[in-house]
Amino acid sequence: MPDFDFRYLLLSGLAIGLLIAAFTDIRRRQIDNWLNAAIAVTAPLYWWAIGLSLWPGVAWQIGMAAATLVVLAILFALRAMGGGDVKLLTALALWIEPTWFIRLLIIMALIGGVLTVALAAWHVTRRRKDKLAIPYGVAISAAGLLVLAAQFLPAFASTASAGVAG
Repeated sequence: MPDFDFRYLLLSGLAIGLLIAAFTDIRRRQIDNWLNAAIAVTAPLYWWAIGLSLWPGVAWQIGMAAATLVVLAILFALRAMGGGDVKLLTALALWIEPTWFIRLLIIMALIGGVLTVALAAWHVTRRRKDKLAIPYGVAISAAGLLVLAAQFLPAFASTASAGVAG
């Protein structure tokens, strides 16, 4: 039986959750509460799996999530962001260390900008009169997957090759 690290199972579950969030946001313009809750509730398992210390590790993760919630709640109140997007990004902040989370926000903004321009162009060419709705969960999920890949795939590849060599 191959040696398998539990954290990769958790990260795979997170990746699947992000894909589900993106597809449901495209389809229904909604990210389900059960999915956001599952992402948030499993974060402590991930903290345990990586051996994150309560201080300052877990405190930083919770602090980043709290700050994310406050800022995004203001954007939600201004109708600049959907509730599902706020909850997804807040739940994701529990998983990703602060320096990587800042990168995620930058990547998300870039992907979201491209997505907005593309959908606006499509909206105009179709001469649609209804309000343009951007499935921003796609940008959040794509940025989350890119950050996870950048952060963990090199480590996974080196672990896998060490297991094959050993």
